[in-house]
Amino acid sequence: MITDNQVKKLKRELHQDASLETAAAQAGMDPKTARKYRALDTLPSEIKAARVREWRTRDDPFEEVWGTVEGFLEINPGLKAKTLFDHLQRSDPGRFSDGQLRTFQRKMKFWRATKGPSKEIYFPQTHHPGLLSQSDFTCMNSLGVTIAGQPFNHLIYHYVLSYSNWETGTICFSESFESLSEGLQHALWTLGGVPQAHQTDRLTAAVNKPDNPEEFTRMYQGLLDHYGLIGRRINSRCAHENGDVEQRHYRFKDAVDQALMLRGSRDFATRAAYEEFLTKLFSQLNSGRTERFRQEVKVLKALPPTRMDSCTKLMVRVGPSSTIRVKHKVYSVPSRLVGEQVCIRLYAERLEVWYGQRHIETIARLRGSDRHRIDYRHMIDWLIRKPGAFAAYRFRDDLFPTSRFRMVYDALGTQHAPTKASREYLQILHLAARENEAAVDDVLQTLLDDLTTISAPVVAKHLQERTAPAPMPSVEVAAVSLHGYDQLLAHTREART
Repeated sequence: MITDNQVKKLKRELHQDASLETAAAQAGMDPKTARKYRALDTLPSEIKAARVREWRTRDDPFEEVWGTVEGFLEINPGLKAKTLFDHLQRSDPGRFSDGQLRTFQRKMKFWRATKGPSKEIYFPQTHHPGLLSQSDFTCMNSLGVTIAGQPFNHLIYHYVLSYSNWETGTICFSESFESLSEGLQHALWTLGGVPQAHQTDRLTAAVNKPDNPEEFTRMYQGLLDHYGLIGRRINSRCAHENGDVEQRHYRFKDAVDQALMLRGSRDFATRAAYEEFLTKLFSQLNSGRTERFRQEVKVLKALPPTRMDSCTKLMVRVGPSSTIRVKHKVYSVPSRLVGEQVCIRLYAERLEVWYGQRHIETIARLRGSDRHRIDYRHMIDWLIRKPGAFAAYRFRDDLFPTSRFRMVYDALGTQHAPTKASREYLQILHLAARENEAAVDDVLQTLLDDLTTISAPVVAKHLQERTAPAPMPSVEVAAVSLHGYDQLLAHTREART
């Protein structure tokens, strides 16, 4: 097959007054073929394009019903070819075989391209240094990261500068205002400046809740005002409008996946080790954007003097069960606060209990499907006084700090009546609250391994033996003789005289 380059070579040789045979040999073609192309003023590709047939080689099997098909498409252009083909088969059984589906799909494809509705157009944007940043949450569960062998399901709050594609991110566990505030502020302080505007999606996961979307809007606007940011939101169901960060989601997670493969393990000893891994990866990704990043840094606005507190403040009253309800989840607090109104400072991963401008306690924030967190230390004093309430307590499972405590309670249930078993277990739990939970857990393991009868006095005895101070060693110091010093002083006096 003669190519365009061969014909061009032939033309050049002929223009240089070479003979037809010589030019044909130089172009690698037969002299007869060279004679044909010498007379033509077209290239082989142009001849092939002109020969494309415009006639059908067989009858159109859908010609008679196509008017009906177009009627459906004019009413609803979103109908799929398979849906309409199935309809034609049902309407006229036996007329159309399954093997004609591909022909029908091609015909519909041609109709959509020539007569169908116009498609949405995406307009590439010109980005300017320091003008716009984008952020969004992305789920990392598919990467299979584990911490100390346990699955680590989490999100990344992902922040990107639109001009340079400089990026950073923070680990979080929900698309809440607290996670957004903490992630955005971390990004700005890592960046060292503030761009003109910040763009997000509709933040529906954080706003569309039974709480108060107006309150969220007020807090988010306050966060933007603190940094002098202009807030932008994309249109509903138009993720492409946040295209920079959406594209970086894919590339970032692919980079994490590749880095984990190189590392040879997806397990990390601690969360801090995983965070360090992500920090190094962000640095590697940003290393190729230095020049454009420098242009952005020059025009960034200055940071405010301090960060804004990344928390939501709530006023709640402690119920008679010594619990509070925060964001539809239940937490226990010290029983002395029953009936009092406390201030809750809700952060992304913790909540702080304040009373009378005084910090009382910090509690890890529940996430996922967990609905309650009860600390036995908050109520053990009253459970000791009311042991009968333990057996049917709604949150009883939270009062087994480890699996060994549960095993001990079950063992006590086989030895004593329910009330006696509850009383005995609560005494052991009281020891854990008063002394040391880890030490009590070790004692319980020893007693379970030895198949020894377990009771609160037995546990207390073993605990005392373990914590008893070791006897002080006796140290004897021999008397020091000063005779040598006397001799030294005598020799010194003699030398002076």
